[in-house]
Amino acid sequence: MAFLTDSLTLGRRLGSVDRVLLVFIGLFAVLALTVPDQAVRSLEFTGDALLFIAPFIAVSVLVAASAKASGFDRQIARAFAGGPWRAVFLAAAFGALSPFCSCGVIPLIAGLLAAGVPLAPVMAFWLASPLMDPEMFILMLPIFGTGFTVAKLIAAFAIGVVAGGATHLLSGTAMLADPLRSGIGGCGGCGAGTTLDSAPVVARFWRDSARRSVFVREGRSNAWFLGKWLALAFLLESLMIAYIPADLIGSALSGENWWSIPASVIFGVPAYLNGYAAIPTVHALIEMGMGPAAGLGFMIAGGATSIPAAMAVFALVRMPVFMLYVAWAFAGALVTAYSFHVVMLVLAG
Repeated sequence: MAFLTDSLTLGRRLGSVDRVLLVFIGLFAVLALTVPDQAVRSLEFTGDALLFIAPFIAVSVLVAASAKASGFDRQIARAFAGGPWRAVFLAAAFGALSPFCSCGVIPLIAGLLAAGVPLAPVMAFWLASPLMDPEMFILMLPIFGTGFTVAKLIAAFAIGVVAGGATHLLSGTAMLADPLRSGIGGCGGCGAGTTLDSAPVVARFWRDSARRSVFVREGRSNAWFLGKWLALAFLLESLMIAYIPADLIGSALSGENWWSIPASVIFGVPAYLNGYAAIPTVHALIEMGMGPAAGLGFMIAGGATSIPAAMAVFALVRMPVFMLYVAWAFAGALVTAYSFHVVMLVLAG
């Protein structure tokens, strides 16, 4: 009887511990016991990756928390909640020009959904945002050339528009009702409302104690939500890199094999190719023999549906919405790569 009581007590204590943190500690403990050298490398990789993305996450969390505290999120929501097609085009264009990566955009997405923005423009912004921004465009030009870079810019906008438009056509179905998971509000469970009102924006929200509390609570919950999921995701990615090296991917996808483009997209889906880190990575793969079209598909798939971003999305939205997000990203990368391949053949011939 005492053993049963102790077991129930232990179960309650474990249930109160954050499950993501528990999985991270457990996985690292297994690595430390079985392959200690890899455990050290994985820990270093995870720390370096978190440091690299920290500025992007900090900006997005601060923007999301400030928008919530000032009431600006409601105004963004109202702008995206106009005519559905206008909202989709606006969201895709804004996404292609915004400086947020696939992970850093998560708090903004959660805030928009919690504020009542329809899923269609949110999906358009969600997919377009991590694929291109002005600085990335400038950095890509001297490395990949005009054709490749412009193709990625067009793809970012087109994928957003098509995915947002298709989501709008499906918006009346039961599977897309209530996109956020139960208990998720603004990414941190703040319980934001879903009514789009016209309350004025309070730019100097820090003068109001209640709004300061909203800012602190929102920022803290968003940072913890992203931090724990990304730490686990980067730990998993370190294992992928250790046992699936980039040169193997490059050699496997080289040449004119029919499977090079679909395989590149499949390999790219879990790979973390966040923003500027994707530029030298994909360039190196192309130098190893990967075709430019396959490289473009790999870059787009990795930018939109990397393991860190996908895990954050999975924790944020219901399963049907998550599967739709992955499907649009996969299809967009595949169509873009094949389209770019056809254009290259036409220009070469």
